[in-house]
Amino acid sequence: MSGSVERVIFLPGIIMPCALRYAALLRELDGEVDALTKDLEVYAGSTTPPPGFSIDTEVEGIGRAADAAGFERFHLYGHSGGGAATLAYVAAHPDRVLSLAVDEPASAFVDNEASREYWPQIDRARALPEAERMREFLRLQLAPGVAPPPPPDGPPPLWMATRPAGVAAYAAALQEHRVDESRYREFSPPVYFSHGSLSHPVWAAMRVTLAGLFPCYTAELYSGLHHLRTSHQAEPARVAAALRRHWAWAAEQERALGQTLGAVRSS
Repeated sequence: MSGSVERVIFLPGIIMPCALRYAALLRELDGEVDALTKDLEVYAGSTTPPPGFSIDTEVEGIGRAADAAGFERFHLYGHSGGGAATLAYVAAHPDRVLSLAVDEPASAFVDNEASREYWPQIDRARALPEAERMREFLRLQLAPGVAPPPPPDGPPPLWMATRPAGVAAYAAALQEHRVDESRYREFSPPVYFSHGSLSHPVWAAMRVTLAGLFPCYTAELYSGLHHLRTSHQAEPARVAAALRRHWAWAAEQERALGQTLGAVRSS
């Protein structure tokens, strides 16, 4: 990188708060990013999801947070539910996004065989009693035969009490939202997709689907990792290096575009 400080909005998944989710990665990027860690709108200001919650609620929340931070244009990084929100934001407001990086987004909002098989399993988990619901939801993030990690020692943090309702509301909103594939095809900045080898196969399928839609796209597999032990937590130095390359590619594209526009204006 050229030494510039990158403006980046980070969004977490549906379980862990953003500051905890990205603590290790942000230590690796210390001094290199003007980071805005933004929690999901589904948990904003209440113990229950806001009335009428939808993915558009998350898209609008990203815009408000960017405006409040003075970010006219910025990079986006999102994991799981936050990754889905960033995809929806790129489709709605592509001109504000310098680059997109997603780690196992909860949905790509386009139809494919893998998602048609996966979402009925999520729906069955949503119908279970609350105590069983979260265990089954976590299991469905992993490849068959991979055991979820044990829960941490001690009492659960206070924020965990909001998670069952948040997971249910978010899952319903993800299935209701759709993106016209042409919106992805028209997004020219770089897109980076990461996933773990032990995650549910839906993300390997999503990697292929998005490769056929975004013009500037790279993907990276993290062996031995999964949705509940993510790349940015387990290998933050490697992810930081990948993001530096990704942002440098975006800067090169911006320079090339500027030179092209300058040549057109002077002709």
